[in-house]
Amino acid sequence: MARSLRTSRILTTAATAAAGLLVASLAVPTTAAGADDPPEQWRSYWVDAFNPGIYNPEQVEKLVDDALEANANALIVQTARRYDCFCNRALYPRTDAAIDPAPYDPLDAIIEAGHAAGLEVHAWVNVNTVWNLATPPSSPDHVFNQHGPTAEGDDRWLNKKEDGTEFQGNNVFIDPGHPDAGNYIVEAIQSIVTEYDVDGINLDYVRYPDFNSTTTHSDWGYNDVSVARFQEATGRTDVPAASDPEWGEWRRDQLTNLVRKIYLGLWEVDPSVRLTMDAITYGFGPQSVGGWEKTRTYAEVLQDWKGWQEEGIMDTVVAMNYKRQWMPDQAQMFAEWNEVLADWQGDRQSVSGPALYLNEIEDSVEQVHELLTPTDAGNTVVGWSGYSYANASLTAAGSSDPAVKNAEREELAAALTEGPDAPFGEPAAVPSMPWKENPTDGHVAGSLVTRGGEALDNVDVTLRPLTAGGDPVTRTSDGTGWFGFAHVPDGRYLLHVDLPKGVVGKPVVPVQVHNGEIAVADVSPLIRVR
Repeated sequence: MARSLRTSRILTTAATAAAGLLVASLAVPTTAAGADDPPEQWRSYWVDAFNPGIYNPEQVEKLVDDALEANANALIVQTARRYDCFCNRALYPRTDAAIDPAPYDPLDAIIEAGHAAGLEVHAWVNVNTVWNLATPPSSPDHVFNQHGPTAEGDDRWLNKKEDGTEFQGNNVFIDPGHPDAGNYIVEAIQSIVTEYDVDGINLDYVRYPDFNSTTTHSDWGYNDVSVARFQEATGRTDVPAASDPEWGEWRRDQLTNLVRKIYLGLWEVDPSVRLTMDAITYGFGPQSVGGWEKTRTYAEVLQDWKGWQEEGIMDTVVAMNYKRQWMPDQAQMFAEWNEVLADWQGDRQSVSGPALYLNEIEDSVEQVHELLTPTDAGNTVVGWSGYSYANASLTAAGSSDPAVKNAEREELAAALTEGPDAPFGEPAAVPSMPWKENPTDGHVAGSLVTRGGEALDNVDVTLRPLTAGGDPVTRTSDGTGWFGFAHVPDGRYLLHVDLPKGVVGKPVVPVQVHNGEIAVADVSPLIRVR
């Protein structure tokens, strides 16, 4: 059932509608913890939709029982897999997978069962993976059919490599530098939160693809619309090389802009919903490779999750820390990433997500103990998320026998919860989010669209405090003209718009920010003088 207060909370304005983003003024209630409440520690399974788990009510019942056996408190359930939805009421079309026929709704089923058992349910959404089968999806509304290999011009949203390749086998991807694709992603995620009582949205593949020629830069991002936007933003006329630093930074910014838009888009619909993401931890950590900007995460797949945490546009980083504990090099990688996950989280939260399928149970339990051990700075990772529910061990992953998989899952749950050294011997609560439950700042959003409907792309917008502390902050409008500032202190501001040549309007706009609310920055009307 959708949350009943959502519709009445949404405030629509002409300016934000042009950018495809609604703006709401919302306050979040305070939640106080009692002395008898359980400790806070994230414990979850990722539940992928390529394996049993939510295909029918019986699987859902077993999933919930198995999560409780492990003293888990959350389930990250794959909902939008390849722009197909394991649900009935979303912008994404219903999946072609062999789930029970409608009216069965996998997301409804797991929410109802999970919440009844005291488990949070987070909808796992793949952001940039469009399709991965030789046969197209059946729905004519699927993005692959509407904006995939048969589409032309601006309607073609597919990511492309420097050499012109779009397909890697049967895999195709969205280019986050295409503004229409970005809008679809935001609206599709909003549709899930509007229609379903989910506790969170988990973003997977919020990055550029793999299949690169090197680990030092990405070969992707060459959708024609994206390249044209880069050229307009920089004044360049060439097609940049994949290794071009300016091109790399621009592509990374497209992901950050998209995450910011998703974050504020969720806040509009329901600010209590947690935004998490699956963070890349390829190879050794920044301690061994020369710093964050030298990691494959930042340089190759262009994912700046450290920056997203610092800005506050990611509530919880759930790192895909997939390492084999029984291999010394990979054990070192696991430890290095846990250290920075703990020390970088600031006033947000980090969760380490080990690969159960690469380890036997003894090694997986060792990894749990390790991620909960304080760093030299005295910090610990907030929690654990096992990948995945389908295969609880290396033995389980090597078998096609459901009985073996069930037995391994039961053995893992026992190892986590039974005995004096069991890391999950007692129940725990999902960590609270004070910045949402009792906000001490607000947000600003708006759009730069001319009276004729032209979106102003790549325009710098600066927010200057008048009464609040802090320095001016500059953001850049996206391809729809949208811009946003997250977690701005309560107070009065002036918004300065660096209007491009030939556009007249209000270059300076007063803005009042209130805690827990999104302030609308009304910069209309803008007029293009021909």
